[in-house]
Amino acid sequence: MTKSLMVLGTASNAGKSLLTAGLCRIFRQDGLSAAPFKAQNMALNSFITREGLEIGRAQAMQAEAAGIEPTSDMNPILLKPMTDVGCQVIVDGEVYCNTDAVGYYAQKKEVAARALAAFERLAAKHDVIVLEGAGSPAEINLRDNDIVNLAMARAAGAPCLLAGDIDRGGVFASIAGTQLLLTEDERALLKGIVINKFRGDVTLLEPGLRMIEEITKIPVVGVVPYMRVDIDDEDSLTEHLRGRSAKDEGRDVAVVRLPHLSNFTDFAALERMDGVRVRYVERAADLGSPDLIVLPGTKNTMGDLRVIRENGLEAAILARNAAGTPVFGVCGGYQMLGEMLSDPCGVEGGGEMPGMGLLPMRTVFSERKTRTRVSGAIRPLDGGPFASMSGRAIEGYEIHMGETTGSAPPFADITDAVTGAASADGAVLENVAGTYVHGVFDALVPGYDAYRASQYDLLADTLRANLDMDLIYEIMNKGV
Repeated sequence: MTKSLMVLGTASNAGKSLLTAGLCRIFRQDGLSAAPFKAQNMALNSFITREGLEIGRAQAMQAEAAGIEPTSDMNPILLKPMTDVGCQVIVDGEVYCNTDAVGYYAQKKEVAARALAAFERLAAKHDVIVLEGAGSPAEINLRDNDIVNLAMARAAGAPCLLAGDIDRGGVFASIAGTQLLLTEDERALLKGIVINKFRGDVTLLEPGLRMIEEITKIPVVGVVPYMRVDIDDEDSLTEHLRGRSAKDEGRDVAVVRLPHLSNFTDFAALERMDGVRVRYVERAADLGSPDLIVLPGTKNTMGDLRVIRENGLEAAILARNAAGTPVFGVCGGYQMLGEMLSDPCGVEGGGEMPGMGLLPMRTVFSERKTRTRVSGAIRPLDGGPFASMSGRAIEGYEIHMGETTGSAPPFADITDAVTGAASADGAVLENVAGTYVHGVFDALVPGYDAYRASQYDLLADTLRANLDMDLIYEIMNKGV
């Protein structure tokens, strides 16, 4: 019979995604078939499965940790913010609707049923399901519409671990306060406490650990140190986007931090390259004189281009490019590089606007969303700043609204893994290039797949050393 365990957090960025991935890795190492599950995820970092279905990038990462292929059942509901009040709703990997919060809540009953069905399909195939909650389970204004935290745990029969982020401070108050705001039935689902992101001597914590156990009547199953593992982060709270680089020297790559930046994991491989440092910039004053400027993907191409146009960052990019600095665009960033953006169907609010004019290309948005895995090779690029990428194999995925056409030479030749169709991708002209392929930089780093595997093992080793896995197994086997 399939066992289940849920990882909850006292707040966003408490470390739920990493803990879930680490537990999936541990269960795999212990000979069990484990799979991650998050009923509802809100993130702009997404991934395309081999079937051409869209899920949150975190669940794809967790599936990789578990050694299995990602499927849409692992994240049946994905919310992708498009504006401050609206989002695109993805259900079972496909676009369901564009709506605001009120419109979404009106459809919650149907999507909740589909989330539960996805869980049941996943549970039928695996020994263990590690569920991840979202935000905090103590958002009492959302309790009646909960489908991702304790309501999902109850439906799945999953005992819960509650993780608190001690690095932010106030961890004991956040744990006790979370329990205080839950109903008696909800509190009964909490079976273990994890103190996460600890720096220092754990013996100094012991009086607090004993006190929080007395207050909550829940055992502390471990104190996890602040981990410096190089694993995909889930959302905009990641430290990768704080404008700092792990390296102080090397060729300087400036990635524009767009308001609706998506799939920032595209640049994880660049951060691993010897002699390269990556930093994220939001203002013209921060751009400096980089060796390469990258425009990343975005869920709102026209809106984000308008923002960098109004704040002067676009002008700074154009000036640097005119002075010789190469510019590379991925997905929405590639669309921005063209001469014109047209939205006749109102996908991004409608209308037309000029692009940055760096490539003789035009993008027309449509209601059809491209979602596919691709593989291929970069075309020969004679001379110019991108010549070192010539002929490199690429493998990744496309996920975008709209088609881009024009007169610039293509950047790569690719084959659609879903349909088998061959096509040209992207564009390149002198010191400007763009592509729709997420993951285009991964092939530039030799041994990158082996490196990622080593990071999952490091994560699992760290958790084994700091969690009472015997107690966690006991909690999981006992259920609710």
